[in-house]
Amino acid sequence: MNPVDIALPGFHRTVAQWFYRQFGQPTEVQIQAWPAIQAGKSALIAAPTGSGKTLAAFLAVIDTLVRQGLDGGLPDRTLVVYVSPLKALSNDIRKNLELPLGGIESALLEAGLPGIALRAQTRTGDTSQSERTAMKKLPPHILVTTPESLYILLTSASGREMLSSVRTVIVDEIHALAGNKRGAHLMLSLERLTRLTEREPVRIGLSATQKPLTGIAHYLIGNRSLPCSIIDT
Repeated sequence: MNPVDIALPGFHRTVAQWFYRQFGQPTEVQIQAWPAIQAGKSALIAAPTGSGKTLAAFLAVIDTLVRQGLDGGLPDRTLVVYVSPLKALSNDIRKNLELPLGGIESALLEAGLPGIALRAQTRTGDTSQSERTAMKKLPPHILVTTPESLYILLTSASGREMLSSVRTVIVDEIHALAGNKRGAHLMLSLERLTRLTEREPVRIGLSATQKPLTGIAHYLIGNRSLPCSIIDT
């Protein structure tokens, strides 16, 4: 069997090929997290800094977008929301997304497949008015934001329209939010978001330090019976 297929089973071949060329073998947290996310389950991912947990969340989500784009084309709608309590981290994540999005786009073209222009943009308090206006006209597929900016988006008609198509929410540094007023406010925003969408978005939580894991998982998904996988490496 091709080593790419062994390393990344379940991924589209071009996505797996890009990852294999860029990183070689996946990390333990990626091996454990990907099946849960690909199965459409909410997940809490606890792993040390530098273990690849952010890509563990994003690559599975990007793979879904690639498959949708190849099957029938991606709509100009926001499908993924990434929330970080740190504005600087939000900016870093958007920049870091350029690597897989650009690399996978090139891999698709190399394979003779149609290109898929996956867009990721940041919406924080520093986002200019011109960027916000452009975002309304052409929403990003992946929106990178903060809890406060997500709340503001939910207060406007155009923001609610943009968010009504979201399927996945990734909450980074979740330990910094659980148990405080800012975190409670974010969960209220996520419940409001759920009311907007046709189907309840999958929630993925990321952190290097989380105790107790069951309590953090309950915070992530709220008082509901949805399955939530706990990946602890």
